[in-house]
Amino acid sequence: MEARQETEAEDAIFALHRGGKLRIESSVAVDSAAVLAQAYTPGVASVCRAIAREPLLAHTHSIKANTVAVVTDGTAVLGLGDIGPLAAEPVMSGKAMLFAEMAGVQAFPICLDTRDPDEIVQTVKLIAPVFGGINLEDISAPRCFEIEERLDAELDIPVFHDDQHGTAIVVMAALINALELTGRSFEDLRVVVSGIGAAGIACTKMMLEAGVTEIIGFDSAGPVHRGRHGLSGVKRWYSTATNPPRFAGTLRHALEGADLFLGLSRGGLLHREDLNVMAPDAIVMALANPEPEVRPEEAIGTPVRVFATGRSDLPNQVNNVLAFPGVFRGALDAGATTVNRAMKIAAARAIAGCVSPEELESGQIVPHALDRRVPSVVAAAVAEAAIRSGVVR
Repeated sequence: MEARQETEAEDAIFALHRGGKLRIESSVAVDSAAVLAQAYTPGVASVCRAIAREPLLAHTHSIKANTVAVVTDGTAVLGLGDIGPLAAEPVMSGKAMLFAEMAGVQAFPICLDTRDPDEIVQTVKLIAPVFGGINLEDISAPRCFEIEERLDAELDIPVFHDDQHGTAIVVMAALINALELTGRSFEDLRVVVSGIGAAGIACTKMMLEAGVTEIIGFDSAGPVHRGRHGLSGVKRWYSTATNPPRFAGTLRHALEGADLFLGLSRGGLLHREDLNVMAPDAIVMALANPEPEVRPEEAIGTPVRVFATGRSDLPNQVNNVLAFPGVFRGALDAGATTVNRAMKIAAARAIAGCVSPEELESGQIVPHALDRRVPSVVAAAVAEAAIRSGVVR
């Protein structure tokens, strides 16, 4: 019986994806010769000439006004790893579908058959005239950091690496509410992070900016600290920005008295006895997918008060869909040229604020992933932050 249900579910998934999940539709009903003459030749020529004279008109009188490129090379697809650009397309189409469904933003998957940062940067720059924003997705670290930094510097449209900043925004939103619930402040926190990839770096940076001073990060080789040999790039930065006492012990030892465990690594990493050594009213965000670092049932009877995962079938799903549609909606509406720190913090606070004081509890520190209120609230906060920080046209 169970095997038959799994087969039926698989068949339904394949049926849903047959022919792809996106289509291009006209926003204009071409129902007369007059409309045709205005939308296409000869009328379109006047708009083309106007844009040639004043390029900023492209942001209001072309699809650039509301279109985002979802760009990947398929090297770090969530839960699947390095599957390449062809196999990554259904994920990117799903992302584009959510952009349209949640925030009315038109998005298109751009899956690049190259891993070379120079080629990726150059390709995105060459196609940028069509798009109002660039959403980088599932590009492996450390190349993703260089690619984002270069594109953000060289383009005059928002560039946003969702694996980094989307995750960090939603983690920060969850943390704001978890701290409210447990009576803590950012300055009080002792944090253990497992996974120093794109998301781990971005979450750590945002926590440091919020006032957290005690963070110990682990990668596959153990704790990152200034005394560890062979570190380079972002991990060298991580070693100097975190772990002041140069802790070099085990993950279990690091968890002793810790207030927050943030997992962005692999499933099955922790067990009940690991959680038992954490501080009272501890917070656990086990965000590995599809299997979290520790299952929620392992937290029963431990000091853990707040438990979150990345799974839609469990409470407190930390899901990027709470962030990226509203972030781009707000950035496009404001005419932003980048997505800066102020805009990210505004997005996190807006998401956190969608859980009212009456709703806030251990099982609800973030709104549901499909809460239709969230994108518009986030968009308004992001647009205001962009304007206030002066990064608009």
